[in-house]
Amino acid sequence: MAEAERIIGTPDTPDADRDEQDRAGTEGTAAETERPRGKRRIAVLFAVAVFAYALDLISKMIVVAELEHHEPVEIVGDWLRFEAIRNAGAAFGFGEAFTVIFTVIAAAVIVVIIRLARKLYSLPWAIALGLLLGGALGNLTDRIFRSPGVFEGAVVDFIAPKHFAVFNLADSAIVCGGILIVLLSFRGLDPDGTVHKD
Repeated sequence: MAEAERIIGTPDTPDADRDEQDRAGTEGTAAETERPRGKRRIAVLFAVAVFAYALDLISKMIVVAELEHHEPVEIVGDWLRFEAIRNAGAAFGFGEAFTVIFTVIAAAVIVVIIRLARKLYSLPWAIALGLLLGGALGNLTDRIFRSPGVFEGAVVDFIAPKHFAVFNLADSAIVCGGILIVLLSFRGLDPDGTVHKD
């Protein structure tokens, strides 16, 4: 009998059909759940990026209109003041001779983040990448549209703590996003939401 079943095959049973349907239904439901969750994380990423970019852009417009060619404004005595300067280098004034290189790097970072967004299922990573994206877009806008020319434009910096480099809100967003990414990496949390421990 066993040999006959092996050759002919075991006929389908209602229970087997029901198990197969349940398994297919479970897999379909999981896939449908993952898609909206991924879309929500992407929405968070771009919402954070737009918010950071808008704050940076508006602040720079105000600084150029009200502070440039004027005396610095003291916010907390001489410990913190607003002072408009043009920075051709990277964040915090480093590398002023490599403006074009920093422009290319910023554009590459933006492309990488947008490509990574398709595999994003972690809310903290969405926030971190949104901060990086918004900050990179803010400074890239200056590089493209401000003088002395396209891809060589000087970034507007204005936040001037005592004994520290002058920076802007885009720099702050990039640094905060970078710190958050380091913390998430130390915790073993990947952009796709999985957690690994070495």
